[in-house]
Amino acid sequence: MKPRKPHLYEALFSVLALIIVMGVSLVKYRTDPHVPMLIGSLFASLVAVRLGYRWSDIEKAMIDGISQAMQSIIILTIIGILIGVWILAGVVPTMIYYGLNIVSPKFFLLATLLICSITSLATGTSWGTAGTIGIALMGIGKGLGVPAPLVAGAIISGAYFGDKMSPLSDTTNLAPAVAGTDVFTHVKHMIYTTSVSYALAALLYLIIGFRYGSGAVDISMVKEIQAVLADNFNINPLLLIPPLAVILCVALKAPAIPGITLGIILGAIEACIFQGADLGQILNAGYSGFVSETGNALIDELLTAGGLTAMMYSISLTIASMMFGGIMEKSGQLEVILEALLKRVKSVGGLICSTILTCIASNMLMPEQYISIVVPGRMYARAYTEKGLHPKNLSRALEDAGTLTSALVPWNTCGAFLKGVLGVPATAYAPWAFLNYINPVVSIIYGFTGFTIEKLKDDEN
Repeated sequence: MKPRKPHLYEALFSVLALIIVMGVSLVKYRTDPHVPMLIGSLFASLVAVRLGYRWSDIEKAMIDGISQAMQSIIILTIIGILIGVWILAGVVPTMIYYGLNIVSPKFFLLATLLICSITSLATGTSWGTAGTIGIALMGIGKGLGVPAPLVAGAIISGAYFGDKMSPLSDTTNLAPAVAGTDVFTHVKHMIYTTSVSYALAALLYLIIGFRYGSGAVDISMVKEIQAVLADNFNINPLLLIPPLAVILCVALKAPAIPGITLGIILGAIEACIFQGADLGQILNAGYSGFVSETGNALIDELLTAGGLTAMMYSISLTIASMMFGGIMEKSGQLEVILEALLKRVKSVGGLICSTILTCIASNMLMPEQYISIVVPGRMYARAYTEKGLHPKNLSRALEDAGTLTSALVPWNTCGAFLKGVLGVPATAYAPWAFLNYINPVVSIIYGFTGFTIEKLKDDEN
């Protein structure tokens, strides 16, 4: 029997089943999204069988879906190694150490944005940044008399800047994987929307911050963090060479895998020179990650990270997500949903706006940041190709909305985590997390004006 095209209600059944399973699992039981995503693949498979697909077709669809993400899976693997080696070498501690020098009473909110941006760029984690450096900055803000929601907003804006721009971040690798491009191309294309959004956010924090600049501030906690870093690592400006080399590779349009590998090699060399590490320590840090034992809880939590094994969480979630996407795509279920969504969407701006709104809805209905990237990414990939748009336009929209708005939803895993570590609910800090809602708006404006929206070349198409 030849498979038939699904009805809209059949395709929606698969998506609604995933929404229900994901929502119950994440909100009620606080579980990780991996198994719920596999359960979603089960429902999508049942619908595919109903449509006339054989199991061999469904299995091939899952494998094909995973194959599309193999480059990003490889990159995630070597990024895990890079993070462990860079912490061992003192690269990440050096970036944080120098970043903390910019704390100033008059420019406290702007400094908070910059410090959290530097930390999240260096580590690739918004949660780690907010849960460590963010806590210290909350204490300083309290001493200055700055309202806690305002400080939390600046922390979150900075933390999520790195979450979406750092090649070390899992979401920065996940978005191009589902869209069909590579991480360096993705990061460069995000600069257009993020730079404008970041500048606007920085200006707002600068203006608001002047209201609290006359107060005295106790930066003893910052000095303590710097002292601990200096006691446990050899801090040296030359340790900034590896990240600068990776940035140069991005600028020169070098392939992602060799560029990141160069960063690992330079980090390993500097680990020997500056920290006295031997080959065994470098190999262990690359595989198992770095374990910080400074005695300072904040530093140890932030710097116990990296390693190939630490990336297995993101890699396994990518595999599970691409299985679901592969089934939905092969069986035509994504196609009929997209047809219904885009009936009235004729322009490129309308397509990008629909993508961003779908990401926001995903963050609210399937309250997990990763899912708000994966599901819309697979849903819209073909539509962008059919309009002759480069996949990096899609990957940028996914990050501009999927990554950033997750922190603004109180019941999302991100919103819940941030409330727990910062002590401020999302409803209170959301108005002050300027970057997180300015960026999606800028992205929509770019879509309707056509600014930086790039078409596929003939050979790419």
